[in-house]
Amino acid sequence: MENGPSPLREFLISSFKLEDDESSKHFFSQNNHSPDLSPKPHYPSMPKYPRGNEVVSESFSDLETEDSGGVRNVLFSVIGLTCSACAGSVEKAIKRLPGIHDASVDVLNNRAQVIFYPNFVSENTIVEAIEDSGFTAAVQEKLGNTTTLICRLQIKGMTCTSCSNTAESALNNLNGVHKAVVSLTTEEAEIKYDPNLVNCNQLVETVETTGFEAIVISTGEHTSKLVLKIDYGILTEDTKMMVETSLLNLPGIEDAIIDLALRKVSISYSSNQIGPRDLIETIESFNGSNCFKVSIYPEEEVSQKGSEVKKYFRSFLWSLVFTIPVFLIAMVFMHIPVINSILEFKVVNMLNIGQLLRWILSTPVQFIIGWRFYDGCYKSLRRGSANMDVLIALGTNAAYFYSVYSVVRASFSVNFQATDFFETSSMLISFILLGKYLEVLAKGKTSEAIAKLMQLAPESAMLLKYDEDKNIISQKEIDSRLIQKNDVIKVVPGAKIASDGIVVWGQSHVNESMITGEALPVAKRNGDGVIGGTLNENGVLHVQATNVGSNSALSLIVRLVESAQLAKAPVQKLADRISKYFVPLVILLSVCTWFTWFLAGKYRGYPTSWLPPSMDSFQLALQFGISVMVVACPCALGLATPTAVMVGTGIGASQGVLIKGGHALESTHKVNCILFDKTGTLTMGKPVVVSTKLLKNMALPIFYELVAAVEVNSSHPLAKAIVEHTKKFKEDNQIGIDEGKDFVSITGGGVKATVRDKEIMVGSKSLMLDSDISISTEVDELLREAEGLAQTTVLVSIDGEVIGIITISDPLKPEARDVISILRSMKVKSIMVTGDNWGTAKAIGKQVGIDNDDIIAEAKPDQKADHVKNLQMSGLTVAMVGDGINDSPALVAADVGMAIGAGTDIAIEAADIVLMRSNLEDVITAIDLSRKTFSRIRLNYAWALGYNIISIPIAAGALYPSFRLNLPPWMAGAAMAASSVSVVCCSLLLKYYRRPKSLEFLHLHGVMVK
Repeated sequence: MENGPSPLREFLISSFKLEDDESSKHFFSQNNHSPDLSPKPHYPSMPKYPRGNEVVSESFSDLETEDSGGVRNVLFSVIGLTCSACAGSVEKAIKRLPGIHDASVDVLNNRAQVIFYPNFVSENTIVEAIEDSGFTAAVQEKLGNTTTLICRLQIKGMTCTSCSNTAESALNNLNGVHKAVVSLTTEEAEIKYDPNLVNCNQLVETVETTGFEAIVISTGEHTSKLVLKIDYGILTEDTKMMVETSLLNLPGIEDAIIDLALRKVSISYSSNQIGPRDLIETIESFNGSNCFKVSIYPEEEVSQKGSEVKKYFRSFLWSLVFTIPVFLIAMVFMHIPVINSILEFKVVNMLNIGQLLRWILSTPVQFIIGWRFYDGCYKSLRRGSANMDVLIALGTNAAYFYSVYSVVRASFSVNFQATDFFETSSMLISFILLGKYLEVLAKGKTSEAIAKLMQLAPESAMLLKYDEDKNIISQKEIDSRLIQKNDVIKVVPGAKIASDGIVVWGQSHVNESMITGEALPVAKRNGDGVIGGTLNENGVLHVQATNVGSNSALSLIVRLVESAQLAKAPVQKLADRISKYFVPLVILLSVCTWFTWFLAGKYRGYPTSWLPPSMDSFQLALQFGISVMVVACPCALGLATPTAVMVGTGIGASQGVLIKGGHALESTHKVNCILFDKTGTLTMGKPVVVSTKLLKNMALPIFYELVAAVEVNSSHPLAKAIVEHTKKFKEDNQIGIDEGKDFVSITGGGVKATVRDKEIMVGSKSLMLDSDISISTEVDELLREAEGLAQTTVLVSIDGEVIGIITISDPLKPEARDVISILRSMKVKSIMVTGDNWGTAKAIGKQVGIDNDDIIAEAKPDQKADHVKNLQMSGLTVAMVGDGINDSPALVAADVGMAIGAGTDIAIEAADIVLMRSNLEDVITAIDLSRKTFSRIRLNYAWALGYNIISIPIAAGALYPSFRLNLPPWMAGAAMAASSVSVVCCSLLLKYYRRPKSLEFLHLHGVMVK
C-alpha cells in the first residue's frame, strides 16, 4: 500500500500560515503559490475544557462550532431563596451541569454568579436547571468574558512536600488566582490567573512572603524573550533610560530592561510584530550613530538544575573535609594506642584534646556548611509549617549542643567524664548533603525529554537577501535565535531546519521523526510546510519563516510537556495530606521516644548492662530521640508521584503520545472500555467518491457542479471528497460556478442551499425523510447494497425530488483490526460509535472485529456523549478516541479523551491525550504506559510508607531490648537520604519503557515494523 502523508505532519504543518502582507504576497506570486495556505496552529494545550456534553452543532456534511472566546461570567437573579439550604440546592443543581467552572449563590441578594464554558452549556440551560430546583431565575447581568492567563514561576528553596504545599496554598488564596499548582520535582509553579485582578509581580511577592525565591519563567501571554549584550559603547544611566524608552516605543515591545553592571538588555516582545534583528539595529543605531555594538547574550554554561547539583556537591565535599577527621578521631584513632594517648591528653580539667578537636572540626559543618538547614527551618516555621529542614535542624542541634554542654562541663569539672555526639551531627549533615546531591542529580534526569526537545533547534541558519525582483543578492550565516518572521532561510542537505516555515524553492526529503515519530523521510516541494528542528536530507530548500520564537511548533510542544509535568495526579493528594501532619507527628514521636527511654533508665526499667560503654541513660535516650527525628523522610512521599509522572509524560512524548498531566495518566490506567469514532479514527479519514447513480436524465458534470456548490461551504470530510471529485470534471481543477445561497447546515443530517434558483439538499436518508422527500424502492436497494460494502451513501435532491446517489468509501486503517484484538487481550472492551448509517457501521465493525452489540450508529454529537455517560453509569471507566468537532462532547464527557493528532483543534483541546502520529497502536501505548507508570507510583508509595513504618520503630529502639540493635543517628540520616534517592531512581527506571511486544509486528502502511 502506498504511504500517505503523516497525520501529525498535517496537524503540525497546519500551523504554518503567513501574514497576508505585501512582501509575502509578492514573494509567493513569484513562486506561483498562494500565501493563504492553511489554518492557524492548534496545538494541544493546558488546561483542557471541562467535562460535559453540551450539543455541538453537527451535520452529515458540515460541522461547525462558535468560538466562545474562553470562559463566560454571568450573574443570574434567583427568586425564592430563603436560607442556606436553598442556596446549597441551587448551587448543586448548577454545578451538576457540564461545562460549569464555578458557581456561587448569594442568599441575601437573591442572585447567583456562574462562570462557565459557553461551548458546553448555555445561559438558558442554567436558568432551566435553577427553575427545576423550584426557584425563578433570569439573566441579570453579563459580566463579560473572564480572561485567564497561565504564569509559570521557578521557585527556589523548596525541600519537601510541605514546602510546595505552603507555596501552593498561598498562591491559591490570592484574589484573582483561579488555580495554582506547585511541583516539588521541577521546582516550578503554574498559576492560572485573571490579569485584571492580579499580575505576575504580585504572584512573585506572594511566593516570596512564604520564604522562597520566585523567578518569572513566562507570563502566559506567549511573548518571545531576547537577552542581548552591549559589547561596545559607553553606557550611562542617561543613555540606559533613553535606550529603554526607544525600545518601548517600538511596536510589539512589552518590556525592556537594561542591567548596567552586566551590560545586559532583556526584552519581551511579540514575534508577529517585530524581530530580534530589528531590536539589535535599533540599539546599534541609537542617537543616529553606531555608538553601540550588540550581540546575543551568552547563555549560562549550566542550567539552574546543574547549578544546584554543583552547589550540593561542593557542600558535600567541604563537609567531608571536616567530617572525616571527626570520624577518625571518634571511631578509629581511639583503637591506636599512640594516637589515643595524645587524644586523651587533658587540656583543662577533664576536657581532652580529642574532644576539643571534634568540637572545633564539627562547628563549621554545623553552622556554615549546614546553614541551609537553619535557613530552611526558619522560613518554614515563620510561615507556620514544618518541613524536613526542621527535623534536620532539631536533630543535629540536639546532638551538637548536648555535646557542647558535655565538653564545657568537663572543662570545669575534675571528675565529670564527658561523652559527646559531635561525630553524629557532622556525619548526619554530610550524609544528608550526599543524599540531596544524588536526589537533585536524579531529579534532573526526569526532565531529559524536555531537554532533548529543546536541543533539536540548530544554532545557526543561512539567511538569504533578495532584491526587488526577488533575485538572491547575498547570503549570511546568523544565529538561529535572530530569525524573524518572513525571513527566507537556505537549508542545505544534512542541515537542520532552523524555523517553522513554507518551502518557497527547491525540493527534498525531510526527516521529521524527532517531532512526529514518522519513520520515513517526507517529500517536500514548493508550498509545503516544514517544522523547525527537523532534518533536511538530500536537497537544497529555501524556507520562508512563519512561526518563530515562542510561536514555533517546537516551543508549543515543549510548553505542553512542561505543563503536563506540572499537573498533579489525584493520587498525589494522599502524600499532600500525610505531609501536612508528618513533621509535627515525627517531632512528637521523637520527644516521646526520648522521654520514654529517659524515664525507663531513671527508674531502672531496664538493666544497666543495656547501656553502651561511656554512655548513661540520658545519653542513650537522647540518641534514640535524635535517630527518630532524622530517620523519618517526608521527601520520599512527596517525590513518589511527581517523579514518575514526569518520566512517564516525557517517555510518552518521545513515543508520539502527548499526555496532559498526572490526572490523564491516572485515569488512563483504569480504562476498561474504549469508544472509537469511525471516520478518521478507525478509517483513514480520507474518503473518496467511488460511484455515482443518477436517477434522472442529467449530465454528470452539471450534477456535480450543483452538488459541489452546496458542499464547498462545508468542512466535513465527505463534503471535501465530493468537491475534490468535482474538480476532475474541470480542466483547471476549480469549480467554475458561484457558491450556493441560503446555506443551511442540518445537525446530524446534511446541508442544503439554493443554486441557480433550485433548492438542493445533500445528506442522509433520514434527512430526506424528515424533509418529506420520498425514497423509492430502487434507492433503498442501492443504499442497502452500498452499506453491505461498508460504503457511505449521500442522497441528492433537487426541488424536493431525489435525483442522485453518491457512494463514498473511506479505507480502513491497516492496523485497526489488530489493535482491537490486542485491546481485547488486555481486557479492554471496544465499541464503535458513528453518525453513519447502521449498514455501513456494521460492515466496518465486522472488518475490525467489533460485535454488532458493540456498535452505535446514526449518533449525533450529544448522543455520543450520552452513550459515554451510560457506560460510565454501568461501572466502566471509559475512554473516547476521536478526531472531529462532533467528537468533542464525548471526548470531554469520557474519563479519558484521546484525540487523533490530525484532528480538529476543538477535539485536541477537549482531549486528555493527543496521539501525535494518529496511529491506533498509540492507544495501546497510552494505556500500557499509564499502567506501567502507576505501578511504579504504587511501588514508590509502598517503599516510602514502608520505609517510614519500619525505620521509625527501629530508630526508636524497638529491637534494642531483644537484639541490642539500635540505629545510630548518623546511620539514620544516611538511611533517610537513601530513601529519597531510591524513590527517584525507581521512577527513572521508566526511561527503559518499551511498547508491548504485541505491537512489534503490526502492519503499518503495509510495512512490517519490528
